[in-house]
Amino acid sequence: MPSPDLDAIDYGILDALQQDGRITNVDLAARVGLTAPPCLRRVRSLERAGVIQGYHAQLDPAALGFGIVVFAMVSLRSQAEADLRAFEERIASLPQVRECYMLNGEIDFMLKIVERDLQSFQRFLTSELTAAPNVASVKTSLTIRTSKNSPGVPIAGAVPSS
Repeated sequence: MPSPDLDAIDYGILDALQQDGRITNVDLAARVGLTAPPCLRRVRSLERAGVIQGYHAQLDPAALGFGIVVFAMVSLRSQAEADLRAFEERIASLPQVRECYMLNGEIDFMLKIVERDLQSFQRFLTSELTAAPNVASVKTSLTIRTSKNSPGVPIAGAVPSS
């Protein structure tokens, strides 16, 4: 549920920043119809509220030698809260795991893993993932290509009607 404190200008700011996190405050202000000072105040307020959680550069994995992207579906032996947290803490320490989602259903976690090559992934799988405490099974799918990669949220669908 969207925050009732966000208005159309806030959503415009979020949409622009999501598309280009390096946009200058002056250009951002012009895009949303504000002057620079109130625009910056709104951005800072969105950051403090946790709506904007950070900024990052989107990198090309292949250009940096990471040719393998794998999705792993992990089932645990126990779903006790302490065991779930222990698994999440272990996963958080593994740089190859770029995303981790707890799921409802047969599979407990879905991981997005990036590795240099198939041999590196195989080593990671056997030494880090399947060897982790409480892991019952791991099913993996190697990606063939990326058809869409849109980080963030669909802002146009989030703007409340006035």
